[in-house]
Amino acid sequence: MHQPATGLVIFDCDGVLVDSEPMSVEVLVAAFNRAGVAIDDAYVYENFLGRSMATVVETAREEFALTIDERFLDAMRQDLYQRFRSGLRAIEGLTAALDDLERAGIAFCVASSSNPERIVLSLSVTGLLHRFEPHIFSATMVKNGKPAPDLFLHAAERMGVAPACCAVVEDSPAGLAAAKAAGMRALAFCGASHATGPRHHQVIDALRPDVKFDAMGDLLHCLRV
Repeated sequence: MHQPATGLVIFDCDGVLVDSEPMSVEVLVAAFNRAGVAIDDAYVYENFLGRSMATVVETAREEFALTIDERFLDAMRQDLYQRFRSGLRAIEGLTAALDDLERAGIAFCVASSSNPERIVLSLSVTGLLHRFEPHIFSATMVKNGKPAPDLFLHAAERMGVAPACCAVVEDSPAGLAAAKAAGMRALAFCGASHATGPRHHQVIDALRPDVKFDAMGDLLHCLRV
C-alpha cells in the first residue's frame, strides 16, 4: 500500500524535543512521597509517561486516596521549573533535524500532554521556542488526553494537514497509541536518557511503531522509510 507523503511532523515535547523526563519523574516521586504515598521511578514510567496531569490526579485519587490540590501542584511546578531553568537540555541533533524538515518543505509542530506554560518554558530555556511558535498544542486544549487521538487530530486540523499525511514523533506508549488511533504514522524515539533501558524498548516494540530510532539526526531518513 502506498504511503502518503509526510506533510506534517507532530513532535511530543518531553523526551522528544527536550530531555526532561528524569527531572519530571524525580519531582513527581518526591511530591507523592512527601504526601505519604510510596511510589518509585518505575511506577511513574509505567503509569504516567506521556500522560496528562489530569490522569495523574485521577490515578492518585483512585489508587491512593490522595487528593492533589492546587497547592500540591504549585509546589511541584515550582520545583520542576527551577530544575528546568538550571539544567534542561534539548535533545541532541534536534536543531539539525528541524533544519532538514524545513529544507524538505515539511511543516512541524509540538503537541504535548504538558500544560502550555510548561511547554513554553521547556522550549524557551532550550532555545527552541522560535522554531515552534505559534504551533504549540497542549492536552489542555482537548477533551481527552493521550492515548486518545484527540490532541494529534486537533493539531493536524489546526495545521491544515490530513491525518494520513502526518507523522508523530513520540517516546511514550500513550503517545504512540494516540498516533495510531489518529491514523498517523507513529515514530518511536528512543534517544532520550530515560528511554535506553530494555524494559522501555520491550514496551515500545509491543506497540509496533512504524519506525523506531534513537538518533534525532536520522528523522528525515525515517520519514522516507
